[in-house]
Amino acid sequence: MNPLAQQLNETINNENPHVYEMLSTLGKEMFFPKEGILSQSAEAKAKATKYNATIGIATEGGQPMHLKVIQDTLSAYAPKDLYEYAPPAGKPELRAAWRSKMIKENPELEGKSFGNPIATNALTHGLSIVADLFADAGDAIVIPNKNWENYELTFGVRRGAVIVEYPLYNEQMRFNGAGLREALLAQKGKGKAIVVLNFPNNPTGYTPGPQEASEIVDAIRDAAEAGINVVAVTDDAYFGLFFEDSVHESLFGKLAELHPRVLAVKVDGATKEEYVWGFRVGFITYASPSAKVLAALEQKTMGIIRATISSGPHPSQTFVLQALQSPEFAEQKAEKFNIMKRRANRVKDLLDSGKYGDTLKYYPFNSGYFMCLKLSGVSAEDVRVRLLDQYGIGTIALGETDLRVAFSCIEEEGLEELFDTIAKAVRELS
Repeated sequence: MNPLAQQLNETINNENPHVYEMLSTLGKEMFFPKEGILSQSAEAKAKATKYNATIGIATEGGQPMHLKVIQDTLSAYAPKDLYEYAPPAGKPELRAAWRSKMIKENPELEGKSFGNPIATNALTHGLSIVADLFADAGDAIVIPNKNWENYELTFGVRRGAVIVEYPLYNEQMRFNGAGLREALLAQKGKGKAIVVLNFPNNPTGYTPGPQEASEIVDAIRDAAEAGINVVAVTDDAYFGLFFEDSVHESLFGKLAELHPRVLAVKVDGATKEEYVWGFRVGFITYASPSAKVLAALEQKTMGIIRATISSGPHPSQTFVLQALQSPEFAEQKAEKFNIMKRRANRVKDLLDSGKYGDTLKYYPFNSGYFMCLKLSGVSAEDVRVRLLDQYGIGTIALGETDLRVAFSCIEEEGLEELFDTIAKAVRELS
């Protein structure tokens, strides 16, 4: 094992042996080189005042070399904020701005000890880092039975972890805290579990209320007190799109410093929050009362980034930073939020109006981009195909009964026709 990795492991083990036990084999072996090209280049950037012949970019006229045909389309930005490599952990100013945003939007974080967000190539990359650092073959990934299918690829196929599902909703059609607790406690023999909490939920658009959130936290605490090391990951892809009386904060704040056996990890990003899907700017943030643990986890995360993508795209990080710093940012974001909320409310009004009878039953939703219909008497896949082939309408079939509808990409005036047509297709197949 590399001495740097060994040193990081010793630091984590001395500060919190439970966190050390959570690391995968790869996680224990990972480190960020301190004497490689990047570190030498960073030293040269600070001290080489005459010539800096270290890093693999080309310069011209004291700035990064670039093509006019590209710069002409990006003339609002200085070449140094576009063409140079971003640091592996991300543009420092952006990391600081995102941390300030997290604190402002999550008052629960006040007084909690958590690290500086590390920039990722959007959320999937952040989840992949979690998988690399913490998931070994056979480890349990605890998720609800209504989940984003990429979890299976990220944790199961790539890392050999075992997917453990529990029903998302209980009999009262609220979040199933008891199911989560049962799934976690079932891992006592392994002594470890990775739980992914995705709210607003994809595919259902559901976010728990305050009481349900407390039940989630209690379930994770109970697992920890039973001797289970829990990596508690909040997948906050759709954070902020809370349209009703759900919790309006990430559970990361409640999970930070919850128990020595709980490591809270927040994965979020500008992707959906700021409507910049193609920019691929996300973040991963760790919580721990130990600054040394936070520093060691950052080094290991940077090692994963260096070994996979080297660093994230600089231009899109610059674009997001400028947006966050703009005095018009909050107003423009509120405008888009209100559009999304009106669409969600319109969907609910239509489904609750009685015009579809029992044809279009749905799972509770209150947030995010999506909602899920619960079909009966017909196959969701048959409905999906009929909508596509006969009516030119695209939806997502999930299992035998569930049909996911993304109201986020349908103009409000088109929603009634959309659901009228879905109801028509269901009746035709019935």
